[in-house]
Amino acid sequence: MKRPPEILPTATTAFILEAGCDEAGRGCLAGPVCAAAVILPDGYTNPLLNDSKKLTEHQREQLRPIIERDALAWGVGWATNEEIDDINILNASILAMHRALDSLGVQPGQIAVDGNRFKPYRDIPHVTIVKGDGKYANIAAASILAKTHRDEWMRRAAIQHPGYRWEVNKGYPTADHRAAIAEIGTTPLHRLTFRLS
Repeated sequence: MKRPPEILPTATTAFILEAGCDEAGRGCLAGPVCAAAVILPDGYTNPLLNDSKKLTEHQREQLRPIIERDALAWGVGWATNEEIDDINILNASILAMHRALDSLGVQPGQIAVDGNRFKPYRDIPHVTIVKGDGKYANIAAASILAKTHRDEWMRRAAIQHPGYRWEVNKGYPTADHRAAIAEIGTTPLHRLTFRLS
C-alpha cells in the first residue's frame, strides 16, 4: 500500500507527518463509535496491512500490537451512544476522530480520512478518501486500531449486559441482537435514535 499523495505543497522532499483516520461502529445499535489516528514512518509497509473489514478477527488482533509498536504516533477517540443520539452518528464519528487526533501527542502536518465527510481539525489540512482504508497504509492501520479497540470494549460490555451476544455481534444489527432487544428490552448502551426493532 502506498501513502496518499502530498496534500500540502512543499518546496522540499521532507517527510510530512500525516495521520490516517478511520472509525468503527457507525452501523451498530449499541455502544460507542471508536476512531483511531495513526502516523506511520515514511515508506512503512506490512504485507498484512489492509482494510480491517477484509481481515479476519485473528489477523486484526495480530496487527494491533505491531501497528502500536511501529507507529510514530497513534491515538484512539470515542463518542458515546448518548452523544450519537444527541448529535447524530456522522457528527459523533467526526468528534471521535478529532478526539483520536487530540490523543496523538504529536501534531500531524496533514490528515487523511477514510470516507467523504470530515470537519476541519485545528488548522491542519485534510483530505477525504473514499475506501481509503483499502488504499493507504496509514488509514488501514487506523481502521484496524479503531476496530480492535471497539471490539475489545464491546466484549467487556457483553459481560455486564449478557443476552445480546455483543461478544459475537459487537453491537451490530444482527438477527440475534434484534431478537434480544425485542425480548429483553434496551440497555443504557443502546442508541435510541436508531431503528432497534
